[in-house]
Amino acid sequence: MKEVNTKKSTPPPFLISYAVTQKCNLKCKHCYSEASEEQAPKELSTEEAKLLIDDMANWGIRLLIFDGGEPLCRDDFFEIAQYASSKKLRVVIGSNATLIDSEAAKRLKSAGIMGVQISIDGAVAQTHDWFRGVPGAFDEALEGAKACKEAGLPFQFGMTIRRGTLDELPDMLKLAIDSGANAAEFFDLIQVPRVKREIPNELLTVDERKRVMEWLAETQTDTPIIIRTPGCPMYTLVLQEKNIQPKHFAAHLLKRIPYYGRGCAAGMPNGYLTILPDGDVIPCMLLQTKLGNVREETITQIWNNSPILSELRNRSLLEGKCGSCVYRDKCAGCRGRAYEETNNIHAADPGCWFNIEAPQ
Repeated sequence: MKEVNTKKSTPPPFLISYAVTQKCNLKCKHCYSEASEEQAPKELSTEEAKLLIDDMANWGIRLLIFDGGEPLCRDDFFEIAQYASSKKLRVVIGSNATLIDSEAAKRLKSAGIMGVQISIDGAVAQTHDWFRGVPGAFDEALEGAKACKEAGLPFQFGMTIRRGTLDELPDMLKLAIDSGANAAEFFDLIQVPRVKREIPNELLTVDERKRVMEWLAETQTDTPIIIRTPGCPMYTLVLQEKNIQPKHFAAHLLKRIPYYGRGCAAGMPNGYLTILPDGDVIPCMLLQTKLGNVREETITQIWNNSPILSELRNRSLLEGKCGSCVYRDKCAGCRGRAYEETNNIHAADPGCWFNIEAPQ
């Protein structure tokens, strides 16, 4: 890897998601990473990963998410995590939690991990295990959450919204609260390649999405933990339209939701960026268009010089309903869903129910 280009023409992303491995012990039907039982042949080595972390630390990244695959399937994961935390990065991990027992939870905490997102995709074992592809995964994930709680390691639940869980959403939220999660992220299922192949009928209709987001917004009033919705920036518009005032924490904390007032964060200044196991860089795990590779350019060079990112940041290029919407600049729709369904990063988000044209 080359030396970091410290000449920053664009503010860096607030967070980077680094998928440290493609290897996973589950067989999830929706996997955005196309994870498998085997490690990807060109995964960054330990030393390459550390050099990448050096670049991030020097760049001023504020939050680093280790993702996968399943990060705990990588043999040197704790070494990499410890190195990242030693560089003063705020480090969290996304995990299916089936490999987190009491010892693993303590090791995560001692390595400097400051939080865990635990994937829970149903209110009952049958729903979750079908989606995750391995019997027993639900009970193991909840045991992982328990181990985190006992170790004093904060965690949140990451839960996929799909047609097969619409009736379970209230119980899924309750499960997160009862388990001690400090946040609930409801991921709007996006039609990435594996979803297209395995569960295309699980995608929400526009009307279903609207009803879910309105329910989540109204539910936030009495919910003691914050609700976030990756893949659906329209949710924050609903919060504002309904003037939601949470009873259990200050309303201004809702503005910390990544999309709030800024819209889709993919590749945006103070937004989001994803690095894949082999060093490929994409704007977001949901927007899978290659920007470059950190073996060939530094992460900052890719960020500052990518023509794709330059276009993505120019919201005057948005087309159709997103381009003419009064909320264009504070929402922009989900660029990942637009790209996956139209092969055009500028297309209108086909999952959006807003259509409020800006005055001419």
